[in-house]
Amino acid sequence: NTEGYLDLTSYHALKKLQRELFGYRPLVYICSPYSGDTEANVELARQFCGFAVSAGKIPFAPHLHYPQFMDDADPDQRELAMFFNRVLLAKCEALWAY
Repeated sequence: NTEGYLDLTSYHALKKLQRELFGYRPLVYICSPYSGDTEANVELARQFCGFAVSAGKIPFAPHLHYPQFMDDADPDQRELAMFFNRVLLAKCEALWAY
């Protein structure tokens, strides 16, 4: 507004309009095992993500995403990935643990 304060009324009105125009699906963090039998665990995580989509959610499974370009065996990269996970978890509306 003109006084420099956050105008929550406008924010909520625009957010509502955006949801009406584009639809809305909540972001959910998919937490499931990765280490051990990684091939089987990756397949399970894919199934959990598919279930989330069928339930009208947007799934985020970091253990399907980060191994594409980060090395879990490298302590520095693992720590960075865990930092990313905490930041992204804060953006999610729910955590689904399997």
